[in-house]
Amino acid sequence: MAHGHSHKHGDPVQQHRAAGKRTVRCLVVTVSDTRTHDDDKSGTTATECLTAAGHDVVRREIVKDERETIIALVRGAIDDPDTDAVVLTGGTGVAPRDVTFEAVRDVLEKPLDGFGEIFRTLSYEEVGSAAMLSRAIGGISRETAIFALPGSTKAVRLGVDKLIGPELGHILGLIAP
Repeated sequence: MAHGHSHKHGDPVQQHRAAGKRTVRCLVVTVSDTRTHDDDKSGTTATECLTAAGHDVVRREIVKDERETIIALVRGAIDDPDTDAVVLTGGTGVAPRDVTFEAVRDVLEKPLDGFGEIFRTLSYEEVGSAAMLSRAIGGISRETAIFALPGSTKAVRLGVDKLIGPELGHILGLIAP
């Protein structure tokens, strides 16, 4: 008798997630040379999606597309005991000013390659081959989870709703029990 893998109650993944369920305190960072708090649609989308997933956005920042500035902001969040996760949006493409990938890569201790891989796979279903131009990246530094998404609201919604939102509590349960 073959059994399907959809036993919700006895599913170890579900049990594992439930055990690690917690509200994660997030910093949302919009990387842009031009955005202001009034027209920061992607930062607003990230905030709404994280909140809907049961997390707490404790702070929002807008930072210019400058590698050292992004690094300083993320390192500050890693050092802040009141911030568990950083979700960045913008600056993940291939244009000369797109440096978010490099900045985040520089501070990650444990990259989660699967995040970028799965994000691009899901993104491919929406935007086709242009998905390969996305340099979405995620990982862990000390007890902080860090994820960088493209700047489009569609990409932010996809990344937070499908990947970051559902796993943040689980990740923090593992890295900062």
